[in-house]
Amino acid sequence: MTDAATQITETISGNDIVLFMKGTKKIPQCGFSATVVQILERCGVNFRDVNVLADPALREGIKQYSNWPTIPQLYVKGEFIGGCDIAREMYESGELQALLKDKGVAQEAA
Repeated sequence: MTDAATQITETISGNDIVLFMKGTKKIPQCGFSATVVQILERCGVNFRDVNVLADPALREGIKQYSNWPTIPQLYVKGEFIGGCDIAREMYESGELQALLKDKGVAQEAA
């Protein structure tokens, strides 16, 4: 396992929700990343953001780790959910909120 893969595994296993994104949740650096940040904020959940732009090895590593070619990538309780389009579709249908509840992710009162 590469250093990047080890770091990714530790980050995912150590946090309920992880968003590998371009930029940070305070300053997203792409529209797709910003959209997923907004979705998670609307769901009222805390999440760990990982800026893939800060580390080229991590940026490539997460794509290999998930076998998914694009960023952002959302993980909930260790499970790869998908990117922006999937997160948005799941949010709009209520599926994402149900998944968060089923997995026991603490949601703040809206």
